Amino acid sequence: MSELIIATAKRTLEIEVNTLKDLQNSFDEDFVAVVEHIFHNPGRVVLSGIGKSALVAQKIVATLNSTGTPALFLHAADAIHGDLGMIQPDDVVICLSKSGETPEIKILAPLLSSRCKVLVAMVSERKSYLGVQAKYVLHTPVAQEADPNNLAPTASTTAQMVMGDALATALLALRGFSPEDFARFHPGGSLGKQLYLRVSDLYVLHPSPMVAPEASLQAAIVEITSKLLGATAVVDAEQKLLGIITDGDLRRMLTKAQDFSAFLAKDVMSAQPKTIQPAAMAVEAMELMRRFSITQLAVVDENHTYKGIIHLHDLLREGIA
Repeated sequence: MSELIIATAKRTLEIEVNTLKDLQNSFDEDFVAVVEHIFHNPGRVVLSGIGKSALVAQKIVATLNSTGTPALFLHAADAIHGDLGMIQPDDVVICLSKSGETPEIKILAPLLSSRCKVLVAMVSERKSYLGVQAKYVLHTPVAQEADPNNLAPTASTTAQMVMGDALATALLALRGFSPEDFARFHPGGSLGKQLYLRVSDLYVLHPSPMVAPEASLQAAIVEITSKLLGATAVVDAEQKLLGIITDGDLRRMLTKAQDFSAFLAKDVMSAQPKTIQPAAMAVEAMELMRRFSITQLAVVDENHTYKGIIHLHDLLREGIA
């Protein structure tokens, strides 16, 4: 049983990989023309399809919208029952169909051609009805589907999905779409936060523990405990960072001394703590913590003036991982 399962999975992967290799030769002048039409066109991109192709079309719409290309989805069945009003004269319509011959598509194709600026067919058969009706063809050749009966949309939908990704990324490259642009379209998720959330957004959410270098060890422990960050900064009279005392520093001190009643903060602190500036990205703080296996970073400005502490928990709470 397990051998059959693994063999089937490997066969599926092999067929789909070969499909994508064939797809590499499909990026022709039609593909270039479609990208340029969309890039220069003031209208939207409308994707349509039926069945599994409709589901792929919805995914491509989501990818286009998230990378700066206004797009919407029109189900082929709904289109021929009243939703054609969604199409505007400046729209570029991309219709997805493996065969290009399904009844709904054959009804819809000439209607789309008369309403939109450009009709594009994403089909496996260039000479299909849809392929002939369209001005441009995004060719997604499929030698066979990946299921044992060569029936279920598998390799064909993979090819459509990748063609859609190629279209979106080509447009992204033409627009010079930056990480900051991407963040503006993804402000609510953890992905977006990695692109816009800064250290200054986080360290200000809690008190900034600090003691003077001449403070007693007891005072330092009270400061660490009361501020709940597992550390305190040691600063001079001008708020310049001199060092940091962490829970770990205290534990190590206990293993080295019998009597620590006379110890001062400056005797226990780490004099060269890892620091980060407020304007740094939160994801940079996470990378530093990972690299040095620490859970806090002292936040300092360009003059090394102490601002606060950013803790690992701050980053995890925001989904920065």
